[in-house]
Amino acid sequence: MNDSILTMPQPAARPLFPKLHIDLPLFTGLLLLCAFGIAVLYSAGGNDLGLVKRQLLHLGLAFGVMLAVAQIPPKRLKQASPWIYLLGVGLLVAVLFIGDVGKGAQRWLEFGGFRFQPSEIVKIAVPMVAAWYMAGRELPARAWHHLLVFILILIPAALIIKQPDLGTSILVAAAGIFVLFFSGLSWRLILFVCIAGALGIGVIIFYPDILDSFLHEYQKRRVLTLLNPQNDPLGAGYHIIQSTIAIGSGGIYGKGWLNGTQSHLHFLPEQHTDFIFAVIGEELGLVGITIMMLLYLFIILRGLYIAMMADTNFGRLLAGSLTMVFFIYLLVNTGMVTGVLPVVGVPLPLISYGGTSLITILASFGMLMSIHTHRKPVRR
Repeated sequence: MNDSILTMPQPAARPLFPKLHIDLPLFTGLLLLCAFGIAVLYSAGGNDLGLVKRQLLHLGLAFGVMLAVAQIPPKRLKQASPWIYLLGVGLLVAVLFIGDVGKGAQRWLEFGGFRFQPSEIVKIAVPMVAAWYMAGRELPARAWHHLLVFILILIPAALIIKQPDLGTSILVAAAGIFVLFFSGLSWRLILFVCIAGALGIGVIIFYPDILDSFLHEYQKRRVLTLLNPQNDPLGAGYHIIQSTIAIGSGGIYGKGWLNGTQSHLHFLPEQHTDFIFAVIGEELGLVGITIMMLLYLFIILRGLYIAMMADTNFGRLLAGSLTMVFFIYLLVNTGMVTGVLPVVGVPLPLISYGGTSLITILASFGMLMSIHTHRKPVRR
């Protein structure tokens, strides 16, 4: 089956650094957002230069991975997709038997002193294998093709839930489902899922005990806390209450950089990781949040543009899915910090402190750069 898209291909734009396969607009947007994040992290971490230096090392490694991935032609990425998926699933199975336990969850593997979460590999492997499979089909794909890809998505998502890690399982499932959406998923099916989801939320509101049958106790508390955080203001509801206080106290212009009280007086938990968005709201106010959101919007729009301009179905599906997963990162984190979504431990992309998620996110942007800069030029 021919992998080319039926629409007329567009002339490929010459990258500024053709030998490095860098997409300059995307690269610039990522650098600006990371620089913004470093400034916020310095304040959120209590003016700890050591924390900032470690994050800069994480960023250096992550950008190095991004540039390395950008050099790999999309054809090679496509060929490697099923093998990366099998590796990711195999490592998830290994976690169940020999994984390290930390904070009540079994999510890590350790080899030669190096400790990592296999679920980070799967965040990229799932959209890759879904795009690999769908790229060889006539689009829009038939229902049974969608069903097969859904099974490929369900296997790693279920293994991650078993660890347990609800937040990561949501991201993994979303990555694959976006491929299904871009490959021509029926709107009737989408509408059915939305209605079923709305009904499910209604059932939970009126019959919360039903959560006992399919959620861990801590996950159940998170859902119930979302509905009414004041039920346990010093326990499960503490995170949401303190974060909304911090964001609300910032007003339009904020209290000023380094002048946050909720964070510096340690009322705000996880202030340099999952709840760093609340620090931005308190210190920089609505203006700072707007600037940050505009940077995110630019990166997302650039990613969707790269997906639209891709010259193969694989490139279009993979670029579109990875871009939308980046959006889901942003949506879930800001939603949980503002009390709109349950707290599921998803970091604010490219801003929260951490190394593993940075590498995963920037590796995915390396794939976008590869897809865009390896396009074959079209003669006019």
